[in-house]
Amino acid sequence: MSKIILPVLLGIAVIVYMALSQFDWEEFSQIKWNQRLWFFLGLAVLIYVLRHIFYALRLMVLSNGAFRFKHAAELIFIWEFASAISPTSIGGSAVAVFFLSQEKISPAKAVSIVMYTVIIDSFFFLVTMIALLGTFGPQLIRPDMQSMFEYYGIIYMVVWLFISAYASILLWGLFRPTIIKKILFGLSKLPLIGRFKRTLVKTGQDVVLTSKEIRMMPLSFHLKAISTTVGAWVARFLAVNFIILALVEMDFELMDQFLLYARSQTMYVITQFSPTPGGSGVMEFMFSGFFSDYISAGLGSLGAFLWRLITYYPYLIIGAIIIPNWIRRVLQQKQEARAKEQEDV
Repeated sequence: MSKIILPVLLGIAVIVYMALSQFDWEEFSQIKWNQRLWFFLGLAVLIYVLRHIFYALRLMVLSNGAFRFKHAAELIFIWEFASAISPTSIGGSAVAVFFLSQEKISPAKAVSIVMYTVIIDSFFFLVTMIALLGTFGPQLIRPDMQSMFEYYGIIYMVVWLFISAYASILLWGLFRPTIIKKILFGLSKLPLIGRFKRTLVKTGQDVVLTSKEIRMMPLSFHLKAISTTVGAWVARFLAVNFIILALVEMDFELMDQFLLYARSQTMYVITQFSPTPGGSGVMEFMFSGFFSDYISAGLGSLGAFLWRLITYYPYLIIGAIIIPNWIRRVLQQKQEARAKEQEDV
């Protein structure tokens, strides 16, 4: 539970600061707490539940059915919790490799699943970032931007280049797994981690096999992985659209909604170098500026709070509840496996 405190405090501190400096009671009093508002807030919650479902389905696909839906959904909660308490520049991928390897799949399979998810996630962003920039230009980032060579525009381009670099490296590793095998074999010879030699050597051998397995998968496997990935990310960023539609009475213009989606994705991209857990504090602070032409500064703090309340805090709470039960289950499975080995001996 202690891991929850820092990101929650950071997020709430920024929202309180924004509320004290920008909040407008007159604008707040004009919000109509009617069926329209609750309808769009309900859609924001629903679209985020749909995102979780897409991720669970993707995990089922990538594990070749090793996880049932309920189990996959539980693991996604743990994965998202790890992401929520980690700096966005690190993410939850390293933790994901660990907890997936504790399940009934090999460590190499866990590495392959996470590596493949990072690859398809990265290519989703590489393609959509270029497409959105070509559609909206600098307005993609903030309404007052005139050039991509301003502060936020430069960060946007640097992040794109960074994603491009590590996606290329991972893709190369997927098609050249013998390189990973050699690296792991080399690490196994180092004195400090020599006691993990057997595990490293076994993982190196398994990575080659599972990499080959992924490359030999039928086209339908890759299409399912890509479609669930696109569905999950699109659902994530659409939540902002529904929150703004709930607070601001505006005409439902398709291009306006598309721009709101684009800004939401761009805000996420720009915070990828944030040192705070899950971008807490940073994302709340950026919210009003990114959507200032749709929601006033007076309501921006409320919009930011509702957005994080729906999309971020639930994973902190649910993850903290699920993880202790998951640890107990894994330990119990290991104890049963040891007892069975002793009986066989």
